[in-house]
Amino acid sequence: MQIIILGAGQVGSGMARSLSLEENDITVVDTDPDRLRELQEKLDIRTVLGHAAHPQTLIRAGIEDADLLIALTNSDETNMVACQVAYSLFNTPTKVARVRAADYLAHPELFDREHAPIDVLISPEKLVTDHVQRLIEYPGALQVLDFADGRAQLVATRAFHDGPLVGRELKSLRENLPDGVDARVAAIFRNDKAIMPEGDTVIEVDDIVFFLAATRDIPLVMRELRRMSGPATRIMLAGGGNIGANLARRLERKHHVKIIERDPIRAERIADDLDTTIVLVGDCADEDLLHEEGIDEIDVYCALTNDDEANILSSMLAKRMGADKVITLINRPAYVDLVESDRIDVAVSPQQVTIGALLTHIRKGHMVRVHSLRRGAAEAIEAVAHGLPGQSKVVGKRIEEIDLPPDTSIGGIIRGEEVIIAHHDVMIQNDDHVILFVADQRQIRQVERMFSVDAVFM
Repeated sequence: MQIIILGAGQVGSGMARSLSLEENDITVVDTDPDRLRELQEKLDIRTVLGHAAHPQTLIRAGIEDADLLIALTNSDETNMVACQVAYSLFNTPTKVARVRAADYLAHPELFDREHAPIDVLISPEKLVTDHVQRLIEYPGALQVLDFADGRAQLVATRAFHDGPLVGRELKSLRENLPDGVDARVAAIFRNDKAIMPEGDTVIEVDDIVFFLAATRDIPLVMRELRRMSGPATRIMLAGGGNIGANLARRLERKHHVKIIERDPIRAERIADDLDTTIVLVGDCADEDLLHEEGIDEIDVYCALTNDDEANILSSMLAKRMGADKVITLINRPAYVDLVESDRIDVAVSPQQVTIGALLTHIRKGHMVRVHSLRRGAAEAIEAVAHGLPGQSKVVGKRIEEIDLPPDTSIGGIIRGEEVIIAHHDVMIQNDDHVILFVADQRQIRQVERMFSVDAVFM
């Protein structure tokens, strides 16, 4: 596939890195020659220096033969105009744009073929807000990923020494669950190395366990892996930007929410827009302020400012002062692995959240949902099985009969409204949505080929 990426920032560079591993022809456009030089030294891609929305720049990037344009510059207007130019002048088949401004997003009628012809609209702030909200709803979760319109979820949690399943074989998981509840462990990461689970695999303390279950059953399964605290009711958000304000708006009906915002004008504005949220003017790393506002009684503390260092420092301080769970927004990927520890429970990378949403629209082989995991090294995929037995590599076969690529497992199947956990004798049918965990991104192409259909069927 010939792909043009506009913008060599964190998301654009991460996208180029991910797609370049999969036999795509990638060209990255940016106005910063140093960024382009650094990318070209690391990746087998083309780069073009120039303004992303100018027709001549796009021509030099190969827009006339491009299958896909991904506009990820820091300017909403540049991204929108670039898609318009690609559509009007070059009839580019698929155009993806990142748009951040709430004023634009409030008018979806702008983004149609008569106005700004964008096929896929990506809002990083909305994606991150959704992601953090799910983490708050499940206090013991490190990641919560939706599949099949929310009917099933893949959840990552850390196994603690007092968990009922720790030290026992995975096949005993079903024995401990209540009647009618089923789940499957899709992958285990131990010391950052993936372990493909078998029935006799034993979960150890500090393992990161990814399991799939029907959404309604997630809390019951989590209790088998770790001791669960009660639901979070007291939330403190550091940063009143778009993510903080929108998250507070979603949470304030059922939670006690406080926001700490440094800018008094911004604080007054969001206080007027919110109903019950308490908005405080101050520094989120001010120990006295945190103490006065009862940080030791806070269930979840979320650091959501645009400053990575401020987020990390305030999160570590909040944790030391007694906050039960700390979620930290970190933009620099290099920081993420450094800070997830007993001081910071969950580090959220907007880059990885956004890349996962983008990959959903790029993957071949009937992929309808993709989540980027483990800093891009792994993926969780929802793929649709199409075809008849003999014309498909998966339809008509039991799971034990499918020749899966290395480091790949099937967690479950969505058939209509039913969530079917993937045990060895389950047979895949036409139109099933199959949820896979791929621990090694190099196997993605093989997974895509599994879900392609022979031409005779088409």
